[in-house]
Amino acid sequence: MSARVALRLAILALAVLLALVASMGFGAADIPVPEVMRAIGGRGDETTRTIVMELRLPRALLAFLVGGALGLAGATLQALLRNPLAEPFLLGVSSGAAVGAVAAVVLGWSALAAWTLPVAAFLGALLATFLVLFVASRTGRGLDTRVLLLGGVVIGMFFNAVILLVLTFASAETFRSAIFWMMGSLAAADWGAAVLLTGYTVPAVAVLVLMARPLNALSVGEETALYLGVRVERVKLAAYILSSLLVAAAVAVSGVIGFVGLIIPHAIRLVWGSDHRMLLPASIFAGGGFLVIADTVARSAAGPSELPVGVITALVGVPLFVLLLIRRKA
Repeated sequence: MSARVALRLAILALAVLLALVASMGFGAADIPVPEVMRAIGGRGDETTRTIVMELRLPRALLAFLVGGALGLAGATLQALLRNPLAEPFLLGVSSGAAVGAVAAVVLGWSALAAWTLPVAAFLGALLATFLVLFVASRTGRGLDTRVLLLGGVVIGMFFNAVILLVLTFASAETFRSAIFWMMGSLAAADWGAAVLLTGYTVPAVAVLVLMARPLNALSVGEETALYLGVRVERVKLAAYILSSLLVAAAVAVSGVIGFVGLIIPHAIRLVWGSDHRMLLPASIFAGGGFLVIADTVARSAAGPSELPVGVITALVGVPLFVLLLIRRKA
């Protein structure tokens, strides 16, 4: 890693750290940053320590993990599919997760235990992932990225139709719960969810970051990658499965939060270029920091009520990205 890349990543990491600390000061009860730091250090009054350590810190960490997973998955899929419009939810993963979650809500499984809804969403996402993989592998030409993309879109549309069909027979309260989950929320965050998502993301992140050089070659073209000695089919399969698992785990704990996997890699690419040795880790930090800020806005802008964080990522992220794109073009 060059000194320039290390410096840029250090700046991003520092910005994320500042965002994490600042986010714990905002909410229904604002807490000054010095008191936040004392609470993290085990000092201060008991009420402040409880709010920071049991509510806001695990939520901030979960927001970082979800945003980082979506940012990394988006950057990986854009390289894999060589399509700047590729993003984690384009391949049907979110639709599969939504089918699992909606089924759990409508059938009453979500009332049995707190873990049933995330598990159902994760299983639905896995089902969508392997259906798309099955369709792409049956073409007889290896893992054709065009078939992968088309299969993801079609299966996503099918699952969306299943969701609408199921919600047609749901009660008003069930309908509201399902729709709110589909808009994305981190309100149920706790240390268990943060630890569980860490266990899923850390191995996948490590492998994908190590695949930066093959992805650089693959983003140019498969023939070029083959000429450079890249095992193309193995790289494509690993990249697809790992990025899909990242998205499945993120969606299971947060619901459907769109635009992060599309906007963040593009923004990094516009500012610092498309070298995946920089792009992949930068997408993790930028995606995580962006979602931490978005979630802070979601839970404090309309307090004591909360806004769906997926709505905030779209309302804030899209105009910022368009502005960045226009300035870059100019």
